[in-house]
Amino acid sequence: MTGYIARLFIDGKWVEGSAGDRLPIHNPASSDQIGEVCVASTDDLDRALESAQAGLMDWKKTSPWDKGTILYEASRRLRARATEAGESITREQGKPLHEAVAEVNRAADFLEWGAAEARRLHNREHAGRTPGNLYQVRQEPIGVVAAFTPWNFPIVQLAKKVAALLAAGCSCVAKPAEETPSSCVMLVQELIAAGVPPRTINLVFGQPDHISSHLIASPVVRKVTFTGSVPIGKLLAARAGEYMKPATMELGGHAPVVIFNDVDVEKVAQYLVSRKFVNAGQVCIAPTRFYVADEIHDEFVSRFREIAGKLKVGDGLNPDTTMGPLANSRRLDAVEGMIAEAVDGGARIHLGGKREGNKGWFFSPTVLSDVNPDCKLMRTEPFGPIAPISRFDDETEVIKRANSLDYGLSSYLFTSDVQRQRRIADILEAGVIGINNVPFHLPELPFGGWKDSGYGTEGGIDMLQSYLRTKVVSIDS
Repeated sequence: MTGYIARLFIDGKWVEGSAGDRLPIHNPASSDQIGEVCVASTDDLDRALESAQAGLMDWKKTSPWDKGTILYEASRRLRARATEAGESITREQGKPLHEAVAEVNRAADFLEWGAAEARRLHNREHAGRTPGNLYQVRQEPIGVVAAFTPWNFPIVQLAKKVAALLAAGCSCVAKPAEETPSSCVMLVQELIAAGVPPRTINLVFGQPDHISSHLIASPVVRKVTFTGSVPIGKLLAARAGEYMKPATMELGGHAPVVIFNDVDVEKVAQYLVSRKFVNAGQVCIAPTRFYVADEIHDEFVSRFREIAGKLKVGDGLNPDTTMGPLANSRRLDAVEGMIAEAVDGGARIHLGGKREGNKGWFFSPTVLSDVNPDCKLMRTEPFGPIAPISRFDDETEVIKRANSLDYGLSSYLFTSDVQRQRRIADILEAGVIGINNVPFHLPELPFGGWKDSGYGTEGGIDMLQSYLRTKVVSIDS
């Protein structure tokens, strides 16, 4: 993939930016430059907006049934490229190849779910209160969507937005992360090959603030959808609010994991290691704050450390690798800084806590205890392979600690006590609750955060709702 150039897709054509600018693409396992991504200028963005407006009309001519057929075909085509797309994700983002291939197949799942939901769209009628009067309640596409997606799951994050907005009848200008463009390019290629009108979906890369400011301010854009960090999400939501544009915000998390003393310590430690270090911990719903009952705390820390210590850190294209590098140097610096501050505040390192190797952006799986609850690691989304473990001896107090942050994306509870499961699930403040598990986001289920973790949901039977607007028509015969 050396020398790869990720181009823009505007007005049905793959093009370079009109100003000729490009940004580098790096391999996190080596830090070497492996390609370039083209940068969209203001003129390019205006052409993309014009294209999306025209593409909205093109797509409107396609029946809901045929929209479903096209999305099903795009899913089939994407699955056929799962290994190729997975390898591109691993080269650009770092995760082990088996995780990357699974991500591509999950992206295809979202396309299939969108295909089915497209065919379920319907209007309804109500009899009026006077003879001959009829009300029609119509669900119509909201229009052109500006879609912004991150680098941690590049293809699945774009696929779930595109699947929903296309199924609803919308068009879009999509801006994925510049660090991980190639799988997104492949997704668009397969959507167009499957039959999506070429002007309906437009793909741009470039300077994020310039692109988001220009797209959100444009009167062409009628809806904003964003997945990413809380600070950037708040900024984009505020911009959307200035123009009275609805927004879906799927933002960061800092998920508490509360583990009671009635669990099988070995089983839970094994399971949580397998979930904590997926994608090197760069997962918005990753378990990030571990609260363990005092009676089993030391045993849990010991077993968790031993199991995590067996993870093989390396290039994601190596079949023996179980955890890849961090995605970029920014994450490496951030993770290192959080751990240093925690240690200065009295935290004890049981495993890791340092960079690995002299090339690439590798960081050891890290296990800490005795972490000051006021340090940055415990209050800011770590987005890395760090597991801070604290002890507790009171249920009320630990749930208060679990709910204490402004994040509310996910929370996890491990206990065999059914009454406790029900009681605590009712009071945990998060959009996703896992009881004795850490669930992945599946297309058939709604997903969204509480508090600063965002608003609106993606997936589930309501997948299309945020891309629709309601029109009531009253008719007298």
